[in-house]
Amino acid sequence: MDSLQSVKQRFGIIGNNVGLNRALEKSLQVAGTDISVLVIGESGVGKENIPRIIHQFSHRKHSKYIAVNCGAIPEGTIDSELFGHEKGAFTGATQTRAGYFEVADGGTIFLDEVGELPLPTQVRLLRVLETGEFIKVGSSKVQKTNARIVAATNVNMMEAIEKGKFREDLYYRLSTVEITLPPLRERKEDIVLLFRKFASDFAQKYHMPALQLDEHAQGLLTEYRWSGNIRQLRNVAEQLSVLEKEREINAATIRTYLPDRGKQLPALVGKKEKESDFSSEREILYKVLFDMKNDLNDLKKLTLDLINNGTSEGAQEKNQGLIEKIYGKESVGTSENEHEALRLAAYEPEMPELTKADPSVDKYAYAETIEEEEPLSLQAKELEMIKQALIRCSGKRKLAAKELGISERTLYRKIKQYDLHEVESN
Repeated sequence: MDSLQSVKQRFGIIGNNVGLNRALEKSLQVAGTDISVLVIGESGVGKENIPRIIHQFSHRKHSKYIAVNCGAIPEGTIDSELFGHEKGAFTGATQTRAGYFEVADGGTIFLDEVGELPLPTQVRLLRVLETGEFIKVGSSKVQKTNARIVAATNVNMMEAIEKGKFREDLYYRLSTVEITLPPLRERKEDIVLLFRKFASDFAQKYHMPALQLDEHAQGLLTEYRWSGNIRQLRNVAEQLSVLEKEREINAATIRTYLPDRGKQLPALVGKKEKESDFSSEREILYKVLFDMKNDLNDLKKLTLDLINNGTSEGAQEKNQGLIEKIYGKESVGTSENEHEALRLAAYEPEMPELTKADPSVDKYAYAETIEEEEPLSLQAKELEMIKQALIRCSGKRKLAAKELGISERTLYRKIKQYDLHEVESN
């Protein structure tokens, strides 16, 4: 078996990371067998090198090697691409076509991004793995293939299985041997080596001196997260090679080519929009409730004045003003509403026991002390507020909504919620 160093030189692989070396060792170990292999790793880590190594060091190396990007083929044509089709099988099928499994018979087929396969195609692929059989689209004839399957994915397969996007039985068929390639951020010792290799390649390609990194620039490259992995590092090296006139690169220069990590974070979509529908309505409702609470406190004071001083002319006017504010102008002078106002004002939760209680002191003297304990039911106050607005506006929703400070649509929803159609019609 060839040494790891010779394999790296042959396939242009740079780095001495332990995880990378382990992945290459496993590739060489399984190359001489026909078992299926699943390569796992993030996008841009170089997963395409593993199936090439497996094929070149297997007894199939003189047969076909076909790489298929499953994520790039439309769902409606992927069965035809993989398994072929008969003439007239669908619109546009003007002649019989051999699929990739038929062409790769005796060789190796690399299914990149296998996690993107639609479920019906997964069933067909499972049959190929189990029996080596497949059927062309539009045909009833069973065909055999001896192609070896190496698959790769950047999808978390366990999550895909739980969500019903990938068949569990197919996963275990594909992953007889699982090879994991580490992301670039876990290969810190290889980052500068890779950059130098890319810089040298681009210097030859564009006929210019190679880039040189100072110590701070190397440190910045090493600590950067590299969400795009080797592919992103290669792009940065190419941009620097073409755009920078100075061949000595410092950290400040490199920083301008690296995306801000904060900007790469996923945006929270929908949450703000969802909350904004009710925020203004909630604020208005709170304001109204606090105003009502103040009115109740004024009524308590008024009731205390009535009890202590009798019904003076000034107190009566003040009483009528508060009743008008709460119930509307048409309610002033109605004895029933006056009694109700007094009842609300006189309402008091159970008073806490005082250390030095004076039986001669009227209990309403402590109204201000316990005002924070008044029960406020948001739903009940909202219901009463909407009901009174509809009564005052003679059931006209547009006027009532304007008075409440909410949209007519919101008011209609609340009428339906609280079943206030009867009040509205009155």
